[in-house]
Amino acid sequence: MTTFRTSQFPVLIVGGTGKTGRRVVDRLTARDIPVRIGSRSASPSFDWENRETWAPALECVSAAYVTYYPDLALPGAADTVADFARLAITKGVGRLVLLSGRGEPEAQRAEALLQASGADWTIVRASWFMQNFSESMLLDPIRSGALALPASTVREPFVHTDDIADVVTAALTDDRHIGKLYEVTGPRAMTFAEATAEISRAAGRPIDYATITPEQFMQGLQQAAVPNEIAALVNELFTVVLDGRNEYLTDGVMQALGRAPRDFTDYARETAATGLWRGAA
Repeated sequence: MTTFRTSQFPVLIVGGTGKTGRRVVDRLTARDIPVRIGSRSASPSFDWENRETWAPALECVSAAYVTYYPDLALPGAADTVADFARLAITKGVGRLVLLSGRGEPEAQRAEALLQASGADWTIVRASWFMQNFSESMLLDPIRSGALALPASTVREPFVHTDDIADVVTAALTDDRHIGKLYEVTGPRAMTFAEATAEISRAAGRPIDYATITPEQFMQGLQQAAVPNEIAALVNELFTVVLDGRNEYLTDGVMQALGRAPRDFTDYARETAATGLWRGAA
């Protein structure tokens, strides 16, 4: 394995407190590779909306894992990522690993701009996270025993965030992954109803799933006081990206790591064992 300057210079993890970012931080730290957390609360702070924070966060950094908040699907996100990549190169950061999304035109545009930036790049294009059921907006409905989404028969090959983190860590520390695009999915595609049923079995309690209209979904987001920009993004992901375009499986995890991806059943059992899905208080 060919490594680079991580023994002396830190790796910047943009979104280092997020679902995949904190897992990458844990893996690099376990290997005694210094890291710098890229977040608003870190020092130096990092904020996608405040470009003055970018340069201090990139100072004396050997590589960067780039996750865009709230999502690369947002209009203008690709250009922002491209500007960040150009700045990173001028700061001497040669290696960039980008977390991207499947079936999202703006995300694919960000990929192309990163590839053209001159950096040693790796792209990890991921399907929906399994952890969206346990670490995101779907957790509270699961705990309440009723999940309702505008998704009926479409199947999604949910991917485990530990698999993403393993691929990203490999890409940050091994030259063999330079110039590679890994499209990562789980080993099987499931409907949201099937995923909910697996969670219900693992948790040992009834959790119902209902298909609702996009209008009903948006009304629920508004009632929950979800910011308009985030509500529109989530609605687009369900009504546009989840239209069947991503139902196919890929072997990105096998390509990058030489092993199969984690299965949803194992994720459900492991998460249920923590008591997270026992129900709302």
